[in-house]
Amino acid sequence: MKTIFQYFKLTAAIFLACSIHVNAQSGSGQLRITQQEIINTKSTGALAPGSSNLSAVQVIVIYGDPSKAGLYTILLKVAANTKIPAHLHPDDRVGTVVSGTWYFGYGDKFDESKLKKLPVGSVYSENPDQNHFAMTKKEPVIVEITGYGPSGVTYVNPSDDPATKNNKR
Repeated sequence: MKTIFQYFKLTAAIFLACSIHVNAQSGSGQLRITQQEIINTKSTGALAPGSSNLSAVQVIVIYGDPSKAGLYTILLKVAANTKIPAHLHPDDRVGTVVSGTWYFGYGDKFDESKLKKLPVGSVYSENPDQNHFAMTKKEPVIVEITGYGPSGVTYVNPSDDPATKNNKR
């Protein structure tokens, strides 16, 4: 039964993610966006609920509010040659690779041998409180993440959290 439920959640998240649009969120809540519009969208910064707090990872909220209870969708624009240390999020999330090649793995520490190569169109899950890590290689990547907030980020090793490092200055 759990497998059927997980499949249903994944299918629902993909369906929602495919119907979103950044440029024209009208008062009616209608959204549509093309891949090129996603690529051209400018970020609001790296520090946002559900992000990794790294300056190389820019976040764009395209639906909802990840800091509050409810459905949300964010885009992560990740610079080339970025490594994201092991961390977790408190919410259930599904990611889709929009552009580039994303390398994603599960575990308590960054381990390149556990990364799976995810090209454009690939889908992966981030279960609540499950440690994971990621990286890009020679090209930037855009990942769309849909989850049910509130979201946040906790690093396995607190000294890896850029928000903590920035607060110590």
